[in-house]
Amino acid sequence: MMGANFPIPVRVVTGFLGAGKTTLLNRLLKDPALTDTAVIINEYGEVAIDHLLVEQASDGIIQLSDGCLCCTVRGELVDTLADLVDRLQTGRIEKLARVVIETTGLADPAPVLQSIMAHPALVQAFRLDGVVALVDAVNGTATLDAHLEALKQVAMADRLVLAKSDLVDAGQITALTARLKAINPGARLLDVGEANAAALLDCGLYNPATKGADVERWLGEAEQDEHHHHDHDEHHDHDHHHHGHRHDSRVKTFSLVHDGPVAFAAIDMFFDLLRSTHGEHLLRMKGVIELKEDPARPLVVHGVQKLLHPPARLPAWPDGQRGTRLVLITLDMPEDYVRRLFSALTDRPAIDTPDRDALTNNPLAIAGR
Repeated sequence: MMGANFPIPVRVVTGFLGAGKTTLLNRLLKDPALTDTAVIINEYGEVAIDHLLVEQASDGIIQLSDGCLCCTVRGELVDTLADLVDRLQTGRIEKLARVVIETTGLADPAPVLQSIMAHPALVQAFRLDGVVALVDAVNGTATLDAHLEALKQVAMADRLVLAKSDLVDAGQITALTARLKAINPGARLLDVGEANAAALLDCGLYNPATKGADVERWLGEAEQDEHHHHDHDEHHDHDHHHHGHRHDSRVKTFSLVHDGPVAFAAIDMFFDLLRSTHGEHLLRMKGVIELKEDPARPLVVHGVQKLLHPPARLPAWPDGQRGTRLVLITLDMPEDYVRRLFSALTDRPAIDTPDRDALTNNPLAIAGR
């Protein structure tokens, strides 16, 4: 049975080979804000955690001087996470405030996120609190051009961290920054010098400072608004730059908004059809939904590809803005189809309870109504 410590927030730190993930983690681990943190290293080769921090090591778990833990993935990631839960429940770990997972530089972040969402026990013990992606300013442009995995890392992030910016000129920084914001307009972009624990690891819906939900920050709405304003001012230059990269146009971030409550059956069918027809193209989805059945308590949803994290209910609307707001980060997904499907299922009460099999077999027919 899960206790008061659960669910434990999990942050994923990703970035292509050589981006500086371990260097950043070594610095963060010295921050008192990361006390009682477990760091899981899922990297090829030797783990380069600073040996000055190590106090003792046993059973593959490194005990750091401030009480933090560090371990490498042995076998499946779910086994390592399950072992941490067991250690906490049996008293071998006194307290675990959060988990930070450093992925291999070659990794698509989606399987790491899905490991938490897909496991029936882990989804009760952990909640995904955010993704941080490091980008090497020296090699970032070439890496994004050559590797789709690097593009996915940037697209799926809640925070983007630019490393090694002191090694390139201002023009290169400006161009790379514009490109990163075009790929992921909802992510907060930081230089590695300002990337402290508070800035990087407070990515989730709940804001520790206010002890409440911060929907606008979580959805990245302020960042998107700033990007769209900047994009409008420099439209021609940006458009020319953006289409010079063969992978970038495959990624799109867009919002779906519906004023007023929607029936649970309609929104459930929208998710079901979207995941069954284009789930592999849905990198991430976040949303807050006003349900007709209980409009006073918003429903919070979070998905990665075909998997949905168990929806949560907030006790009240934290920002006073009701309705449905979904943010989708997609790869090769037809935006027009998604918008028409969403409109058809939210705006037309007559299809709240249709023939489910018929709609599943022919979703395009719905969107075309």
